[in-house]
Amino acid sequence: MEPSTTSLADRFAQIPPQTAGLEETWAFLKPGVDHIMSNLKAGLTFANYINLYTVTYNYCTTKAPVGIGDTSVDLFGSGLYHKMPEYLTIHVASMKQTAILLQDEELLQYYASEWHRYTTGAYYLNRLFSYLNRHWIQRQRIQRQRDKRKKEMYPVYTLSLVQWKSQFFYFIQTDNQKLANAVLRLIERQRNGDMIDQGLVKKVVQSFVTLGFDNTYLNKECLEVYEEHFEAPFILATEQYYKKESESFLAENTVSDYLKKAEERLREEEDRVERYLHTKTRKKLIQKCEEVLIRQHAELMWDSFQNLLDFDQDEDLQRIYSLMSRISDGLDPLRKRFEVHVKQAGLSAISRLVGEGSAVDVDAKIYVDALLEVHQKNSETITRCFRGEVGFAASLDKACEGFVNRNAATGSSSTKSPELLAKHADILLRKDNKMAEGDLESTLNRVMVLFKYLEDKDIFQTFYTTKLSKRLIQGVSASDESEASMISKLKEACGFEYTNKIQRMFTDMSLSKDLTDSFKERMTQNHDDMDITFTVMVLGTNFWPLHPPTHGFTIPVEIMPTYERFTKYYQSKYSGRKLTWLWNYSKNELRTNYLNQKYILMTSAYQMVILVQYNRNDTLSLDELSAVTAISKDILSQVLALLVKAKILVNEKKDQYDLNPGFKSKKIRVNLNQRIKAEVKAESSDVLKAVDEDRKYVIRAAIVRIMKANRTMKNQALIQEVISQVSQRFVPKIPDIKKAVETLLEQEYIERVDGQRDRFAYVA
Repeated sequence: MEPSTTSLADRFAQIPPQTAGLEETWAFLKPGVDHIMSNLKAGLTFANYINLYTVTYNYCTTKAPVGIGDTSVDLFGSGLYHKMPEYLTIHVASMKQTAILLQDEELLQYYASEWHRYTTGAYYLNRLFSYLNRHWIQRQRIQRQRDKRKKEMYPVYTLSLVQWKSQFFYFIQTDNQKLANAVLRLIERQRNGDMIDQGLVKKVVQSFVTLGFDNTYLNKECLEVYEEHFEAPFILATEQYYKKESESFLAENTVSDYLKKAEERLREEEDRVERYLHTKTRKKLIQKCEEVLIRQHAELMWDSFQNLLDFDQDEDLQRIYSLMSRISDGLDPLRKRFEVHVKQAGLSAISRLVGEGSAVDVDAKIYVDALLEVHQKNSETITRCFRGEVGFAASLDKACEGFVNRNAATGSSSTKSPELLAKHADILLRKDNKMAEGDLESTLNRVMVLFKYLEDKDIFQTFYTTKLSKRLIQGVSASDESEASMISKLKEACGFEYTNKIQRMFTDMSLSKDLTDSFKERMTQNHDDMDITFTVMVLGTNFWPLHPPTHGFTIPVEIMPTYERFTKYYQSKYSGRKLTWLWNYSKNELRTNYLNQKYILMTSAYQMVILVQYNRNDTLSLDELSAVTAISKDILSQVLALLVKAKILVNEKKDQYDLNPGFKSKKIRVNLNQRIKAEVKAESSDVLKAVDEDRKYVIRAAIVRIMKANRTMKNQALIQEVISQVSQRFVPKIPDIKKAVETLLEQEYIERVDGQRDRFAYVA
């Protein structure tokens, strides 16, 4: 029968004497201990609690009577300490009888309730025996650790947990892991979609954590009990659950549906850790889920990747990337498939562009736009779906290198893509460009996107320089700022040496303008009348990709005086220099005087020299024109064909060309200056010849530079190093490298090492 409130208070008020023995002391303390462990809120006042503490203190600090033997306080502390496990064993006994009859959630609710009551009581009991903890128990722990005794001594709170674990927890768990299985069944219900009391799960799981402790460092977290009795079976149950679910789900649903399911399940498990599991379980749990949900079905998901790409299923692509990034090497197959997909997309785009036509006739703008469209689409896919991951970006780059350099439009030629890209850049940078109105800078940046993928950047450089020279000579550049911007981009991509000649061309243009102005000023000072308005461009041979005509050219009498004056002026100013006149790059304006309407005809030098012959003749034959102009008949025929097409001349009889007196045009300024096929063909041929020559020097220079740095090298190592250094400009062919080595051997820049045919030495 429990004592009444009044009698309990009265009893605690009558404390035993300081000399009281163990039984008398415990008889006084036990009702208070019962009250504390039962969590009764009434009847135990602060004064009563102080009396309980005082009795404990008195007992632990009173010397033992003479004759007992050991007069240390250890005897008194020991007796009181050993009363505690006896008491707690009896205290827990009633709980065991109740718990054995309960199952599942009822068991968990009872366990959690009793755990809370017990640990709360143990907390206050620990404070009641704080003197015993600080002095007797602490000294005993130190002594036992020093003597390496097996039996441990614990502070009262820890002792309470030890008793709970041995007397109650293990009692339930030994019944087929009854407690842990009840928790696992509750978690399985939640995975199946049921609502559960997550707070209840958290309380029970937390008790597993609390029941583990390190005997040496009691304040250090120890997960031994948690890992053995909950975490291990939980991970196993998780594996079994998701293995069964994933196989069943995939048998009835699509891979796209499974991606959503797997992503959702992983989120749930992450949330489960946050809500009621120990944080250290997270790594093991998620790894197991990734193994079962992702790796075991990776082949199926990898195989579905192509279909997702083909139909632009962005959400599923994001999911498959997110899932595969969780497992080692999960992204590698996706990157390889993505590379193949992009390359095929690029090749298909150009194949559709070429169609049944000839690759030679491909329009530069359409070609470049088709390549850029494939790059941009897949680059955006990487950003949207693959978080800009560098591995996918590298796959994109590798794929683009493949289809940009070799496709249906290029055939077996390695020069076609650089040529078309240079042509496109040329169109963009001309005054009459309407492609990039308002945003030329961003359009040039798009050109540089493809430029990055060119293997033979030296071919682009030569074509670009050739086109630039004509823009400058003809005065048709969109602006100096745009030209400078493009040069800056090329310099940033390939270095100063790549754009050195280009920048010197602009310097020449400035110097040439000053020279022309100086000449005109001299003519004015000398009162020399100049019948025509003209500009001469004096350009350095070493920096301009310009070639004189391969045929003759007779300077017409109309411009001869000006020609002679300028030549004389230049030779007087630069006596050691020689002028080579490039009439094939010249352009002119002629005014008509034989028609009622005055027209201005914009012509090439060849057209000009033909037309001025009609100042003195109304009709001329092909032979007569060839004789008077010194232009070869094959070139002359093409130039005349343009004039006939424009109806300036009439060709009614074979090889007979008459001036058309009835010429009419809607425009006052008539542009006749169209390129002939011979010029276009010659330009490409000249570019390729120049590239071949430059490559020989680049390879030789690289070999000399490498040998100078290494002094001696084996043949194979030298070849590999040359390829490494030169490949930023073009991909060198091994036979070309070997030929360059032989040339340098003949020129005695390098020599073979005696007795070693495959080793070379640098000749200082």
